[in-house]
Amino acid sequence: MTVVDLGVPSLGPADPAPTDGPLVDTFGRIATDLRVSLTDRCNLRCTYCMPADGLDWLPGDQLLAPAELIRLLRIAVTRLGITSVRFTGGEPLVAKNLDDIVAATAALRPRPEITLTTNGIGLARRAAKLKDAGLDRINVSLDTVDAARFSRITRRDRLSDVLEGLAAAKAAGLDPVKVNAVLDPETGLDDAVQLLRFCIDHGYQLRIIEQMPLDADHQWQRGRAVSADDILAALRRHFDLTPNTEPRGSAPAELWRVDGDRGLVGVIASVSHAFCSACDRTRLTADGQVRNCLFAQQETDLRHLMRTGADDDGLAAAWRAAMWAKAAGHGINDPGFVQPDRPMSAIGG
Repeated sequence: MTVVDLGVPSLGPADPAPTDGPLVDTFGRIATDLRVSLTDRCNLRCTYCMPADGLDWLPGDQLLAPAELIRLLRIAVTRLGITSVRFTGGEPLVAKNLDDIVAATAALRPRPEITLTTNGIGLARRAAKLKDAGLDRINVSLDTVDAARFSRITRRDRLSDVLEGLAAAKAAGLDPVKVNAVLDPETGLDDAVQLLRFCIDHGYQLRIIEQMPLDADHQWQRGRAVSADDILAALRRHFDLTPNTEPRGSAPAELWRVDGDRGLVGVIASVSHAFCSACDRTRLTADGQVRNCLFAQQETDLRHLMRTGADDDGLAAAWRAAMWAKAAGHGINDPGFVQPDRPMSAIGG
């Protein structure tokens, strides 16, 4: 139990950050899970994420070079206590040197768990190579198995590519293969039922995620988004759901057993049932900015520090200070909440 669980912060951001040890904040949470965005580019145009014409992508010279990224990963794992690294985007499969970065991460000691979140486009031909490079698990974003709805949501006719990618990931041994779904406000409850049937039939694990205010157009509306309670009510009309008995820990998904032992489904209620008190994540954007929360309004520029001569001690200290200042929660449900300027594609999932 952290001091957040007790509601009593022991220190405040004005107190100095620790000079060694793990990435702790003033509420006693320790970040061990690093989310790394490799690029802000994506080959889909999902309606809840970005405009149809895309965004102004980051210039190449602003992105971390592979050597710079590997240096930061080494510091995170060997000095700051990171035990899990998840590569995201944008779409990480369009990033250069992905296989080499995965292999370099797998060579770190102590070796972290290495996962990837992808939309699945191009995964069919790369899943086995990524597994060989050291990838442990994979999450594939898929909001519907209806081809027409998929095309409308993503603005691309690529459902068959995603399905082939899922099958290739399972064949490569990237178990458990997880499917991440963000539900459309109009058709999403039907999609949830179809997705769960699909995942059970194919041996995948479904994770349904409440839509969050991270779209580039800032069109998110609380009243239109499908809530976790709505999702569970819809699924219960077709399946027998019982709570998973294993401790949840810091996992974002609340897990449910489906029809006894047919499978598991998770619901990530980031908005309606926030789990900030157990958050163990730190984030690194493709241009080298540390974010201590998905909804943070400030970033810490490690790229600039590296390129102006900072040593590893200085980089570690800056990362510790960034996490030390983490707020108690994301504040989505606060009256004064302000959506971050960066959309999800530029932050990383």
